[in-house]
Amino acid sequence: MPDKETLERAHEDAREGKSPSTQAGEFVREEMDHIREGKHGAASTKQAIAIGLSKARRAGVKLPPPSKGKVSAKTRAQAERDSQKGRSHNRRKPSAKRSRATSQALKKEGRTAASHQSLSKQARSIARQRGSAARHRSAMKAVRTKGASGRRQSARKAGRARSRSARG
Repeated sequence: MPDKETLERAHEDAREGKSPSTQAGEFVREEMDHIREGKHGAASTKQAIAIGLSKARRAGVKLPPPSKGKVSAKTRAQAERDSQKGRSHNRRKPSAKRSRATSQALKKEGRTAASHQSLSKQARSIARQRGSAARHRSAMKAVRTKGASGRRQSARKAGRARSRSARG
């Protein structure tokens, strides 16, 4: 079950009209925090992200399942089930045995999946798969949904990054 703060932040993103992937990002961030504080581990960064996305779908974030051909049929079906669980109101209590087994298995995994290096590597590899047009579209959408203060903040950050890269 996600933390109360995570749910609140995701609901706030939804109210502000931010995309489902942005809302789901709150759950992924929570997952990374759990790994960093030693609550459990993950076999890979991809798995840690997948756990966060699954929690987001189950919490009702309208995140579509990955498109055909991107992932296995099994993963797609699981994403569909998670979304279904997020939409239904007759929630069954999860199996204690199964929950415990999952927790124990994750506790045995390493903690490097949430390291800054691993996350950076993952982000770069995924960005390489997207075309420049897709990146441009998402940047333009960010401009529309950010608001004045958000744009100012982003411009400052970009300026800092540019001055850093110019130095060395």
